[in-house]
Amino acid sequence: MTDPQDPTDRPAEDPERALDRFRLDGRVAVVTGASSGLGERFARVLAGVGARVVLAARRTERIEALAAALPDALAVTVDVADDDGPQDLVDAALAHYGRLDVLVNNAGISRVVPAVDDDLAGFRHELAVDLVAPYELSRRAARWWIAEDHPGVVVNVGSVLGEVSGGRLRVPGYAAAKGGLHNLTRELAVQWARKGIRVNALAPGWFETEMNSDDMFHTDAGLAYIGDGAALGRGGRSHELDGALLLLASDASSYLTGHVLLVDGGWTAA
Repeated sequence: MTDPQDPTDRPAEDPERALDRFRLDGRVAVVTGASSGLGERFARVLAGVGARVVLAARRTERIEALAAALPDALAVTVDVADDDGPQDLVDAALAHYGRLDVLVNNAGISRVVPAVDDDLAGFRHELAVDLVAPYELSRRAARWWIAEDHPGVVVNVGSVLGEVSGGRLRVPGYAAAKGGLHNLTRELAVQWARKGIRVNALAPGWFETEMNSDDMFHTDAGLAYIGDGAALGRGGRSHELDGALLLLASDASSYLTGHVLLVDGGWTAA
């Protein structure tokens, strides 16, 4: 019997408990590309709402330092683009925590190169990291979720450039991969919806990271490109993705699947 005076003993539907639905207490979240930038931020945010976080990246020292700074985290050195990488990562999470609840496919790369000057090997590598790896990780996680009848959540980190072209910025491989990832999100959401698995994508506009900092945020041309393209007239600040991430990763979005959530400062509206 519930006690209406005890806020922890009220039904989840109680409007006074709305914020509780954004928490991830006891759940296990895997974040790829967690060694820097948005991935590091995502890991810290998820840990801040109670998640136990599996930090996946190639740079061992960085993820080990981050793991030491979080309440409960596991560092896994892995290249998600390797053939065995996705299964090795899922296995490591399950071996350590015995469960997996949330997968954040954040690892990504980008190259600026005109299409006519591109090389096929580089294009294929971008697809391998930005599209194939999220697909493989999602499939491996989904197999466990389905076998165990365990609910699961996938958050694919897409991009505004998965919805529109880069304009004068030449990113054919990145645009192709992120556009594919957005529609893959919809496809997997439909395939797995009746299995208790939700799949959504978080598509940021321009946020400063190690990958884009020098060219886009510390040059007049880069700042002009961002300022002209975003309706808000500026790039995003890292904390401005926190709410969207928590929405998609938590029970707060329990009736949301197959959605690409753009957090782009009005880039696609302008």
